[in-house]
Amino acid sequence: MITHHRLEQTLISRRNFLTSSLAAASVGLISGRVQAASLPEAVRMTSATTQPPQHPTSGPHYRPVVTLNGWSLPFRMNGDWKEFHLVAEPVEREIAPGMKARLWGYNGQSPGPTIEAVEGDKVRIFVTNNLPEHTSVHWHGVLLPAGMDGVGGVTQPHIPPGRTFVYEFQLKGSGTFMYHPHSDEMVQLAMGMMGMFISHPRDPHERHADRDYAFVMSAYRFDPGTYLPKISEMTDFNIWAWNSRVFPGIDPMVARISDRVRIRMANLTMTNHPIHLHGHHFSVTGTDAGWIPEMARWPESTTDVAVGVTRTIEFDAAYPGDWPIHCHKSHHTMNPMGHDVRNFIGVKTDPRLAKAISKLAPGYMPMGATGMAEMSAMKMPLPPNTLPMMTGEGAFGPAEMGGMFSLVKIREQLAENDYRDPGPYDYPPGTVAHDVDAAPVKSPAPKDSTPLAPTGGGNEPHHH
Repeated sequence: MITHHRLEQTLISRRNFLTSSLAAASVGLISGRVQAASLPEAVRMTSATTQPPQHPTSGPHYRPVVTLNGWSLPFRMNGDWKEFHLVAEPVEREIAPGMKARLWGYNGQSPGPTIEAVEGDKVRIFVTNNLPEHTSVHWHGVLLPAGMDGVGGVTQPHIPPGRTFVYEFQLKGSGTFMYHPHSDEMVQLAMGMMGMFISHPRDPHERHADRDYAFVMSAYRFDPGTYLPKISEMTDFNIWAWNSRVFPGIDPMVARISDRVRIRMANLTMTNHPIHLHGHHFSVTGTDAGWIPEMARWPESTTDVAVGVTRTIEFDAAYPGDWPIHCHKSHHTMNPMGHDVRNFIGVKTDPRLAKAISKLAPGYMPMGATGMAEMSAMKMPLPPNTLPMMTGEGAFGPAEMGGMFSLVKIREQLAENDYRDPGPYDYPPGTVAHDVDAAPVKSPAPKDSTPLAPTGGGNEPHHH
């Protein structure tokens, strides 16, 4: 008997809870021996906020991942096959509040939903193409038969618009992998077609983690005021994103004291990213070829995630606080405005001089004369659908960040499956750096916010 798993997740934001929308995508004819009547439902997601992990209700047990600003694709069991349905389609993605992008993705979002299965599972993935051109799906790092590798024109025919193909393979190992097209790859990757593929160990107690997060890195070039990325860009990107979100639109990763925390990162941009975690040291435990043997792991506080690879890091949450995690390339932690700003540091800001300079250098802004920090506090007029270069607020003022930046929020008083944003950290007295001529700084009063919802042990929706 075929069981249909219908997703009814709560769409969560800090301010409200929305009900997820479900839609069955149109499908064309199916390539292979599987008939159209057996297609699983194609579930879509329109929220850009982190969804609660989806605990399996059938098949082998595993601890599900939490996809940063994303979700995991539901499956159904059909005999001993685990069946998924991906739909390649145009989507609209909110990069951060104040900016939306018209991208290509899967099942309503870019990147697409995370696919989770278990080592040894027989996996059947239907892919329906609702794009205006052909596509394919390559299962990056997954060991499988050559005809299922997803390279259009080489290992399979391209999937024409309006048609559905099926991929079938058995998972031979566990680890952190990806999926992305190998059809018109320059365009389709630049438009946001990518996602995570997680294969869990068969033994649910093997490689245990209390919190398991995942995200894929992407990069775009948007001209100010536009909604479409420039697909022919090779070097001068101005949106550096985790799961197609930039700070302050990237949700925090939450943990409680003593939790074993795992963060899985995939890089499908065109440059490397040295990812640095504050306040803790971690071990590099996995690549896109699987797990690193325990004796071969090494300690880091920064790990370089090269192009086309995954890196998995793990650490014990030992110290409470709001700890930044970010790319250590400075231009990757800011948003579009900064790349073409002229350097006028040291120039006096006399109004008459500013007026004279502006005749020679159109667009000269006197506030750049002492550095660019003022830009994070000033509300400059911007074209529609354009983010400021530096944005976001911290507990003590402007965060002066953008791009690939978030926080790992570690607290003592959290329940096991509680993924709510606990708000700003309450610093104990005397533990905040302060002016030597002033009294010690006190923790700011917590800001009013509706946090992420806790999760239970099943697939039931969660209500406020």
